[in-house]
Amino acid sequence: MNRTLVRQTPAEATPFSAFGRVFDDFLGRGWLRTDDVDRLIAPSLDLVEDAQAYVVTAELPGLKKEDVQIQLEDGVLSISGEKRQEAEGKEMTFHRMERRYGSFYRAVTLPAGVDVDKVDARFEHGVLTVRVPKREEVKAKAIKIQ
Repeated sequence: MNRTLVRQTPAEATPFSAFGRVFDDFLGRGWLRTDDVDRLIAPSLDLVEDAQAYVVTAELPGLKKEDVQIQLEDGVLSISGEKRQEAEGKEMTFHRMERRYGSFYRAVTLPAGVDVDKVDARFEHGVLTVRVPKREEVKAKAIKIQ
């Protein structure tokens, strides 16, 4: 009896992994492949709200702040840019290539009542954080019971 040991990465370890990746692609997480050349990344993001503002946090590993554009128009916050591949050497043979490169775009519709003039964006360690303050008239106010 001849048995061969096959090495698997953790993502390939279960029979449901490929099935889960199909749903990830369908739901807009990870890479969405449009054809063999053009690829679009949909970075993961969180949208949270506190009493003062809405905060959008996006994971953009391997990018610099110069690679990212942010726009807020008509209540829609959009984040876009491009992740470029490092220079390739002609002598290299790729045995596995999982890192993806190309343009990316995400848009989030924010609730009404944001203060567009006071938006603050920071980019540290591959994480973009955009804080969009609420206008005073839409902030919740505590009412004292008499």
